[in-house]
Amino acid sequence: MSPRKSDSRERMVLSAATLLREYGAGATSIDRVLAHSGAPRGSVYHHFPGGRAQLIDEAVTLAGDYVAGLIDAATRADDVLEALDTFFALWRDRLVESDFRAGCPIVAVAVETNDDAPQLARSAAEVFARWREALTGLFLQNGLPEGRSRRLAAFVIAAVEGAVIMCRAERGTAPLDDAAAEIHDLLVHALRDRPDPDPGHGTRP
Repeated sequence: MSPRKSDSRERMVLSAATLLREYGAGATSIDRVLAHSGAPRGSVYHHFPGGRAQLIDEAVTLAGDYVAGLIDAATRADDVLEALDTFFALWRDRLVESDFRAGCPIVAVAVETNDDAPQLARSAAEVFARWREALTGLFLQNGLPEGRSRRLAAFVIAAVEGAVIMCRAERGTAPLDDAAAEIHDLLVHALRDRPDPDPGHGTRP
């Protein structure tokens, strides 16, 4: 594949992801992707023989990888509280920089009925599962039990996604800031109450 063709394909996937987060799955048509990306019409079925469904599916994967990268970057912090604060701050910046137009493309696919392309819902579910596993691993590394780690991971993702939707509607960051503060406090208590990994430490034989 020539560099120009490869670049055309990448532009189309990136444009589809951008349109998904701003307009939703239903409004992300082939024509709109072509107009946004500047790619030639003839490249559509050359790169995406599965048509619009394949293009959106690949855009979901790309967006999932992007947010997974944000999670990975956040979890490099030595302090788990700092890691979660950073994760929320990244979403906040994304909203503000886009003038509250940019939501989550995974949610855009998940909330719409796609009877003609059921694989899109499966792809969205796989992305959410990947994010949850990444956050679960972070909590496990910080000594929380597996069950609570998984619940907290699901709760963080649900809180972020819900808050982002509210922020877009209200055109303000208050919902996300409130969610971040509550999860910060919740995690402080969870870490304080975590089981002692060495219950015999400090006791006399």
